[in-house]
Amino acid sequence: MPAQPDRFLAVQASDEFGELRRAHRSFAFPLTVAFVAWYLLYVLLSNYAGGFMDTVLVGNINVALVFGLAQFLTTFLIAWWYSRHAAARIDPRAEAVKARMEAAE
Repeated sequence: MPAQPDRFLAVQASDEFGELRRAHRSFAFPLTVAFVAWYLLYVLLSNYAGGFMDTVLVGNINVALVFGLAQFLTTFLIAWWYSRHAAARIDPRAEAVKARMEAAE
């Protein structure tokens, strides 16, 4: 069956699709802003607060190394958190939209 743009536009305008989009945006946008701010803090501190970043914490481990490793940890935590959020709040809504579109065929 050829694509039917009217069906897609109708689904896109539906409350169900709006809830799906809100579920995604309410999680992704604030977390993206927070992560970018966290990353920029690291970059700015590295460039303009060299003395602070060079502060030795233990042995050869300094603040810059801890912040750098925390960037990786944060990335993995966000990915894990998003996968849980998607499984609980996004995927069921997406499946409902998909099922409704397939049933209309």
